[in-house]
Amino acid sequence: MVDDITYDPIYNTVAPDDFPALLEVDRYGDRTDAFNGIIAATHDHFWDPTDRAYIEFDASFDVTEEMVLPRQLIPELNCAVADKLDGHQQVKLANENARWILSSILHGEQGALSLSASLCHILRDPGAQEYAANQTREEARHVTAFARYMTVRWGSPLPVGRTLGALLNELVGAPEVYKKLVGMQMLVEGLAMGAFATLHTRAQDPVLSKLTQLVMTDEAFHHRFGKVWADRTVPKLSEEEHQRVEDWAARCFQTLLFNLVNAEQKQIIYREFGLEWQWVRAAVMEAFTDDDRRRVMKESNNIFRVLIKTLLKAGIITERTRGLYAMWVDMQELAAESDEMVGDPIAQRGIEYLRDINRARKPIGRALRAG
Repeated sequence: MVDDITYDPIYNTVAPDDFPALLEVDRYGDRTDAFNGIIAATHDHFWDPTDRAYIEFDASFDVTEEMVLPRQLIPELNCAVADKLDGHQQVKLANENARWILSSILHGEQGALSLSASLCHILRDPGAQEYAANQTREEARHVTAFARYMTVRWGSPLPVGRTLGALLNELVGAPEVYKKLVGMQMLVEGLAMGAFATLHTRAQDPVLSKLTQLVMTDEAFHHRFGKVWADRTVPKLSEEEHQRVEDWAARCFQTLLFNLVNAEQKQIIYREFGLEWQWVRAAVMEAFTDDDRRRVMKESNNIFRVLIKTLLKAGIITERTRGLYAMWVDMQELAAESDEMVGDPIAQRGIEYLRDINRARKPIGRALRAG
């Protein structure tokens, strides 16, 4: 496929409708071992969202009385909007914000599931294909888990926002492998790890804190699939190809930065409180300036800081676009940081938790024989 920008054969593809190409005899023996470690590690972080041994979704938490997220994380409650609401309404607005955030995460997990499945149809290398199938399975349990949490706490999720929906639709349907890998495995997964790290450490609902940690045990590995692509491909790109990848990534970043969490995207929430989204936007913008945004983006688990670091460490950002990101973060500081993904320590603690549970579980084979 002419626009794939693939230099390493492990990322070679066939056309989505060319199944016979996957039946070629020589293909089966031409398998990379680049992903063996990631695939094998899945046993260390197996979990089942339908099994109470891993997580109890029905643990008590009253969303009519308690905020799922702390007040500091709700922009509307730190500006003039709060003055129009009584105490009960403030709790409800805070939790509708949490519902909106978690609905976006649920939709993102569905996007990751569908994209991973689409890679199974086109990746020629059996090892890369097996990895994609493995990630598809893990994303499926994330969809199950977040859908379950939304059902227990609110009854249902909220519709996907226009910005996120458009991006996910582009990534899942893109014929170009670089858009799928950079867009989902690096940008969206990087953004998600920042969000999960924040939710795990600051959520006031213990169930949400545990849920995000369990998801992070999987996501920490998913990001590496895109990193392998970057390490093997970016240094070999022609100038024109690099610019194409770099410009597309910059466009995605700016779209997410300015539209992902703005008031227009959340107007479905405000109607219940009789608030005009344009007025809410003005109130939030008056209280939170670009300087405030820069200050927040200094935090290591800020979702956009994580996103920028991911692109920088992958070698995608050059002097051509560096200024777009330098407006918000210290690029030299980012470059000097280790390659460790934000949330990796949380994920590692989660893996230890899962190992203890899985060690005590009855082996599947024995359970089947007993049945």
